[in-house]
Amino acid sequence: MLSRVANTFYWMARYVERADNLARLIDVNQQLLLDSERLDSDRLRGFWQPIILSAGDEETFNSIYDEAGSAEVIHFLTDDPRNPNSITSCIGLARENARTVRDQLSDELWEEMNSLYLFTRSEEATLLISSDPARFYQKIRRSAETFLGIAASTISRNEAWEFMDLGRHLERADKTTRFIDVTSYLPGGSEGMQSSSPGILHWSAILRSCGALGAFRSVKRGFDARGVFDFLVFSKDFPRSVLFCIEAVDTALHRISGTPRGTFSNEAERETGRLLSDLNFGSTEDAFCIGLHPYLDSLQARFNRIGEAIFESYVLMPERIQVSPVGDSRSPSAIALWQMQQQQQQ
Repeated sequence: MLSRVANTFYWMARYVERADNLARLIDVNQQLLLDSERLDSDRLRGFWQPIILSAGDEETFNSIYDEAGSAEVIHFLTDDPRNPNSITSCIGLARENARTVRDQLSDELWEEMNSLYLFTRSEEATLLISSDPARFYQKIRRSAETFLGIAASTISRNEAWEFMDLGRHLERADKTTRFIDVTSYLPGGSEGMQSSSPGILHWSAILRSCGALGAFRSVKRGFDARGVFDFLVFSKDFPRSVLFCIEAVDTALHRISGTPRGTFSNEAERETGRLLSDLNFGSTEDAFCIGLHPYLDSLQARFNRIGEAIFESYVLMPERIQVSPVGDSRSPSAIALWQMQQQQQQ
């Protein structure tokens, strides 16, 4: 497969997954607000600010808005064209990536992608955001799930599928850690969230953001910080846990290269294998000893290194060979593109 085509499939899946996760996060937190009484302006700001901080978009947000109220944060994350990571921006980028490989997509998959794109640009979407936001976010979630379901049903299990799987699971692992990390920015920190009633509300909201509430209840009792953290990071069975996602990333990488699992042929496989080993032999107690935020921050940094290694192994390397057969210099255009995508990822 051409390197640019592999990169396109990878980012198409990442952008769809990102839009899905943002819709989940905003919808759940809006519903959580309905359960919170007597929120003055300062407490309301303290409620929404952690979402911006955990997403890593505070610099962009602060350059646009002076206040971090409900309306500002929701607009910024939902349909603000100035935010490259908003839901509508991600859908637009996913659709553009899909357009460039239109001939390799099934008609059903392209139609679903195009339909979702047109919906986010329609008057119907604008009206729903202002009058019934829950229905708007439900539409985004359902469309993203339908897109992935159609892809699973119509794409051959070849390299295109593996690169889509890479993008989807790496993005999902990143967003799961960011959902958990919201608690690190709340007043009092994560330790203060373990026993109080607001803490229970927030931890249950995080589970709902990940679609994990039912699965969690079937295996755990009580909504304490350690139980939720253990389930969302170390579960071997839940498809949005960090361990499950990194296992899928490792599997996809070895299917692409053809090397046996447990070995590595490039830096992407090496980084992923090391992280998978740490997760398999890690524990919630170890994470809490380090500190919730530092541990999650280190995971996010490792996800970024895996993404960079995937780019260097499968996208940059062919261009490096063509442009400079002897030296190690990188193509400025390739580096610029990757840096832009990485900034959007943060």
